[in-house]
Amino acid sequence: MQLFFVPDILTGNNSLNDDESRHCIKVLRLKKNDFIHITDGKGNLFKAQITDNNSKKCNFSIVETTADYGNRNYKLHIGIAPTKNIDRIEWFLEKATEIGIDEITPVICEHSERRTVNTDRLNRIIISAMKQSLKAYMPLLNKEKKFNEFITNLPKAPKYIGYCNDDTVKLKNVYTPKNDAIILIGPEGDFSETEINSAKKNDFISINLGNNRYRTETAALMACHTIFLMNE
Repeated sequence: MQLFFVPDILTGNNSLNDDESRHCIKVLRLKKNDFIHITDGKGNLFKAQITDNNSKKCNFSIVETTADYGNRNYKLHIGIAPTKNIDRIEWFLEKATEIGIDEITPVICEHSERRTVNTDRLNRIIISAMKQSLKAYMPLLNKEKKFNEFITNLPKAPKYIGYCNDDTVKLKNVYTPKNDAIILIGPEGDFSETEINSAKKNDFISINLGNNRYRTETAALMACHTIFLMNE
């Protein structure tokens, strides 16, 4: 199945954008009357038939709609400190989208080496990974937030903070399947003591993700994968 993305399809837009049209007609060589699958990134999967195989504006008509396609029994929100090398965050977003994640917030910490991110580029990576992995839900990428703003403005859900400490417990030992989770992963230099104490005061549970020391993006992906496996 080849999946295309049309975010405004339910408002009456029955055509692929320039890039999607070119890929559909020029690369995949699909023709008029061929069937394609489309998502709006909100959980809807559409089966559609091409009505005009224009490589600049491929038109289609919807023939079947499946709501809540691939819906999971939990929501996962990961707050992650942007890495100095932005390629590592891009890698994390791609892989986490493939595995399954609902929301990502870049969190600016005391030891953060990067304090801004290009959300437009990161969203393009998320969209590509969503289509490649045949998912109908597009993860929400928030604007970057400062640490204190993030930990004090969260919905009610189990909250975890991962950092380097031998006294913390493993995520798999404190997370209960079929529950939402908010997990906070720090920068290369780890969280400061002040940040750790502030998180604990805001009901974050201290966790670790194994016996080794991991890069920021690796730790975040391990957290994502742990939650996924525990809900399988």
